[in-house]
Amino acid sequence: MSEPDQLPLTPPARRIYCNRTLNLRAIGAIGYDMDYTLVHYKVESWEELTYGRLKERLAVEGWPAGDLGFDPHLVVRGLVIDTDLGNIVKANRFGYVTRAFHGTRPMSFEEQRAVYRHTPVDLSEPRFVFLNTLFSLSASCLYAQLVDLHDRDRFPDVQGYADLFRRVGTHFDATHIEGSLKAEIAAKPESFVELDPEAPLALLDQVRAGKRLMLITNSEWPYVRDIMAFAFDRFLPGGVTWRDLFELVIVAARKPEFFAHDLPLFRIVDEHGLLEPVPASIPRPGLYLGGDATRVERYLGLSGAEILYVGDHIFDDVRMSKSALRWRTALVLRELEDEIDALEGFAATERQLAQMMAEKERLEAEHCQVRLALQRLQHAYGPKPGARREQLATRLEELRSQIEELDSKLAPLARQAVEVGDTRWGPLLRAGNDKSHLARQVERSADIYTSRVSNFLHATPFAYLRSARGNMPHDPSTEA
Repeated sequence: MSEPDQLPLTPPARRIYCNRTLNLRAIGAIGYDMDYTLVHYKVESWEELTYGRLKERLAVEGWPAGDLGFDPHLVVRGLVIDTDLGNIVKANRFGYVTRAFHGTRPMSFEEQRAVYRHTPVDLSEPRFVFLNTLFSLSASCLYAQLVDLHDRDRFPDVQGYADLFRRVGTHFDATHIEGSLKAEIAAKPESFVELDPEAPLALLDQVRAGKRLMLITNSEWPYVRDIMAFAFDRFLPGGVTWRDLFELVIVAARKPEFFAHDLPLFRIVDEHGLLEPVPASIPRPGLYLGGDATRVERYLGLSGAEILYVGDHIFDDVRMSKSALRWRTALVLRELEDEIDALEGFAATERQLAQMMAEKERLEAEHCQVRLALQRLQHAYGPKPGARREQLATRLEELRSQIEELDSKLAPLARQAVEVGDTRWGPLLRAGNDKSHLARQVERSADIYTSRVSNFLHATPFAYLRSARGNMPHDPSTEA
């Protein structure tokens, strides 16, 4: 039983995980994205609505998509679409494909190996499209289903899988640009927004600790105004609104260009979004549209590692703010909570699997030594074995039999391990025994990562977040 004055341990699913050591006391300003960062959505409700809008746009063109339905489990964040072949794949950190679907059909190991044996996933190639965010799910689901129809020659005017992807993408972009989708969400936010009462308190702690907060989002002002009020104001002290938390609110930011280019800046002068051009630097705290990160740095008098940016999009939010400006970065990976819970539930089986694998390695090592001893005896070279040929042959057969028996027990456990949390794609951040391509992107881009903004509440604004010691395969084991 813990002592009365001890703080409760933060559950693993609510911790902040550190790739590169980050001293929050050294951070002067924190910028936040809004969608799926400060405000989390009910993913299935949002994506099903988007999926429906996509189908409506396709119906106008006469596409036979009326019988299709949104499958929230068909794809997950971190997968890669191979637009040349109409495949959706999961790759490890080196880009080697570990699972693949053609459209909605799982590819056999032999088929997958034949296609990707010499073709690792390289995101610099235009054919490979990485699913960076939860907003990718509806369009990716529809694309996979349309690949099935394309294979049945239902789209005679479509010139291959890449053309099919381009057309779906065009409709997807138009669906998000048009105001009616977000207007519907803003009209009934209780159906789409997942409230987190701890998030406003976490930000209030940061403000009171002297952090200068910014909201930098690609969403438009009316939507930001209404959604932030719905998600935050009810949980703040009387007389305080979400706008009191942020020194700067920048909407329609056009990320990722916001971090890399000089863009026009406007001040929002009334609640309806009336704009006033700002020809030079940001003059004062307030509401703005557009602009760029360089102006933000000049206004703050801070730059580089003095600023932390928190977002959910690996490229637009995290990679770009780090590579272009050297800001510190935090990735919100909401699926992490379910992933950690699933892995904790599998922990006992994981330990059993590790013990059995250790025994398999021991048996295989002995099998190799016995086989080598027989080889040397047969060809009369090297040190003379201490056992006769018949004894070695008998032991070799015993070891082979033990390994086969162990393999029969290992197989179902190994299959369970690669399906933890998702029988179709397995763990988000694993690919077999290796890290997934998503995990590699997280390592490269995010100094820290966590499941939700409110987890800063547990860390406090004064935390010194230390990364774990990087390990190499040759490092001595620290296990008991």
